[in-house]
Parts: sequence; structure tokens; C-alpha cells
Amino acid sequence: MNTFTKCSKSLLSTSVAALILGSSSAFAAGSTVVTIWNEATLEAIRITHPGPPIVARSLAIVHTCMYDAWAAYDEKAKGTRFSNNLRRPNGEYTDANKEKAVSYAAHECVSDLFPTEAASFNALMTTLGYDPNDNTIDLGTPAGVGNVAAKAVLDFRHHDGSNQLGDLNPGAYSDYTAYSPVNTPTLINDPNRWQPLQIGATVQKFITPHWGKVVPYALKSGSQFRKTLLKPADYYNEPARYELQAQQILEYSAHLTDEKKVIAEYWADGPLSELPPGHWTLFAEYVSERDHHSVDQDVKMFFAMTNAVFDASIACWDAKRFFDYVRPVTAIHFLYAGQTVESWQGSIDGAHWQPYQAANVVTPPFSEYVSGHSVFSAAAAETLKLFTHNDYFGFSVTIPAGSSRVEPGLVPANDTVLYWASFSDAADEAGISRRFGGIHFIDGDLESRKLGRLIGKQAWKISLDLFNDKEHQLSFPEGD
Repeated sequence: MNTFTKCSKSLLSTSVAALILGSSSAFAAGSTVVTIWNEATLEAIRITHPGPPIVARSLAIVHTCMYDAWAAYDEKAKGTRFSNNLRRPNGEYTDANKEKAVSYAAHECVSDLFPTEAASFNALMTTLGYDPNDNTIDLGTPAGVGNVAAKAVLDFRHHDGSNQLGDLNPGAYSDYTAYSPVNTPTLINDPNRWQPLQIGATVQKFITPHWGKVVPYALKSGSQFRKTLLKPADYYNEPARYELQAQQILEYSAHLTDEKKVIAEYWADGPLSELPPGHWTLFAEYVSERDHHSVDQDVKMFFAMTNAVFDASIACWDAKRFFDYVRPVTAIHFLYAGQTVESWQGSIDGAHWQPYQAANVVTPPFSEYVSGHSVFSAAAAETLKLFTHNDYFGFSVTIPAGSSRVEPGLVPANDTVLYWASFSDAADEAGISRRFGGIHFIDGDLESRKLGRLIGKQAWKISLDLFNDKEHQLSFPEGD
């Protein structure tokens, strides 16, 4: 994990071991069994490096398994697979039973999603005081409730169109829709379309172009809101608009301040991190600690937020595949090759322009329109705002001087503080960070913010119905 990632996340998360006090019902201040399993999932993500939509799905499944197990010990909540049919007697509604059921559900789930990390998950169960080999399906026990709840969710999700099992095409999560880029790393056949880049000896391959076909949580389909999106600029039909969006990126690039560079890097969430969907669960961990959440509150908050972000991944990748749109790096090379342009690198030939990104990333391996960062962040922020009844966030990070990966030792010149008064502020900064970094055009950012908020609101309605929680009904505005 790079210095930028370490310094920005360390205030949000502690090691799993440090969170555990040593019994199944006693956790350190500011942590619950939900955040502990969330951290274990994030660490598996950092180690195994799945793509952003796979991360969104994984987190949603983990928190759905935990929610469904927990719902058996709540008098009102309905599970996603069994509705009320796992409900236990009121006398069993103890924190110890909830924590145990949630842990068995989480363990069953993460072992399925990240089989190479099973040993660490088993070790965590042991540290929590549970037997990782207890596979009981006895519903009279919390372990049985957790195992049964998780198995039902996993059985459903194994056939949701994600191709986790590689049964639709060989290889876990591999494409089964025969996507093929029209451009090559050396040839731009169509300046409107995505171009795979060659980075070192590796040619980029579009990550999960089939993702728009995955069964959503609350969306009717991955394409539900596609018609609401502004169509991206077409070089042949709208050359002035096409060039203007590229000029905006060049303008950003030529006038990047230290703060804007820090914003671009802080939000980059590259392949060695927990990626944008995971980043927002770190923010949720902070909210949990800030508001002194119980297990009940954390189960519901993380479930609602991760499923909204999961739906955001499906809608986003549906658009990415449908529009297959060009990234700024390709458009700028196409438009300005042989011309001198100003950038963060100084005065250079447009053919050599690079985004403000680490050299081993350059630009993510999938098309531009729409922005994953923007839609993930807007959906997550909308959910946190609705869950907490308030947009207030009040969180900051300090980025140490010289910690940049792009310009190590030089940027930032001084310690730089990023502060977000509201969840919406954080989401908006995540969106514009991709324009500062040269990854997305303005429409890819702004249209995605609107899309994410729509998805967040729609997912929240489904979550409220499952919670059957009158307190949270008050957090949904009239008429929405």
C-alpha cells in the first residue's frame, strides 16, 4: 500500500487484531463485529486485487449475509432470502447471539468469495472465540442461522450473471459477451471509442464488460436509467464539444496546484487499495465510531450502503459497455499529436501527454463513460445521508509532505489537509478528482453524480422495506 493510501486510510481503520478484545461479545470502543468483518473483507480485496465492480459486489454480498443472519434476531426486519422465516424467539435476541450469527455468516461468505484467504478468516473466527469448522445448519443455534443465511445468499449470487464460478465462460468473472475493443494500443480506429493501453509489457483488457447483466439489488435492470444520461460528445457529429472537453482536461493538467494533485491521488484508489467501493465502507466505519453505533445500526447501515453501491456498479458498467467511450488520454493524443500542449509535465507534444496518475496505472482498464468514482460515491453518500438523517460528515485526512506516488518527495510541498463537511462534499470531490487526474471528462463526472443519487434513493426504498423501521422511514423525504 502506497504512502498516500496509508496516510489517508489509517485514521479510518485499525487492524482486525487490534479491534478484538478477546471474546465474542466484547469489542473495542468504536468497533462492532460488522466493522471487524468489513475490515477483513477489505484486506482480502487489497491482497487479491479484484476490479471495482467485483469489489462492490463482494462487499454487498458480505453485508447481505450478515444482515440476513442478524434479521433472524430482530422482531421487525425481513431477510432478503427467507423474509421472516428464520425469525428466532424474542428470548434469543441478545448481542452475543447476533454477533455469533453475523460472524458465521460473514465467515461462510468471505471464504467463498476469497478462497485463497481462508486461513486468515479462520484465524479471525478463532480469535473471536468461534469454531471456524462448525458447519452446523441447526437453526436453533446462532452458528446454524449464520451458515444457513449465508448459504442462501451465496446460492442466489452464484448465478446472478457475474460469472463468479466461471460457469458462463472459463475463468472467474470473465466476460461471456464477446466484447472486443475497436481500437488497439497503437491504432485509434474510432476516436469516440475506448482504447486499451499498453503499460509496460501488458496490454489492458476491459474489466468485466458483461457487468450490466448482473442481477441488481433494487434496480429493475442495469440499463434502467441509461436513457436519462446525456450522450457523450461525438467527434464526428459534435467536434467542437468533443474538443472542448479535452481542452478542459488540458486546462486542469496545466494548472494543478498541490491541493488538486493531492485530491487526484487521495481518491485514486488504485489496484493495491480497497478501491472506491471499499473506500466508502471506511467512511462508514468512521460514522459507526462517530455515532457510537450498535451492531443493529451497523448491520443496517453497511447493508444499505453496499447494496446501493453494488447497483451503482451495475448501472455504471452497463453504460461503460454501451457507450464504450474514449478516455481523455486517447482523445488528447488523437487531437493534439504533433502540437505543443501545456500540462503538469510542462510543455510537451500532445502525443506524449499523460494523466496525473501513477506510471503503472495511467488510466483504468475500461471505458470512460460513466465515471465509477462519481456514481459509487454519490450512491454511498446518498445512503449515508438518509441513514443518519443528515448530510453532516465532518471528517478530514492529512496528507504528509512529499508522499506523492506521481511526484515522490515533491508533492505536496507541505502537509495538506482534506476536509469534508458533508457526505455530499466528499462525493463531489471524489468525482472531480478524476478530472484533476485526467481520467474523466466533465460529463462523465457530472452525469454519474446524478445517476448515483437516483440509484441511492431507489436502493434506500428497498432497504427501508426490509428494515420495517419507522425511525428510518422519517429519513426519506416526502414524495421521493
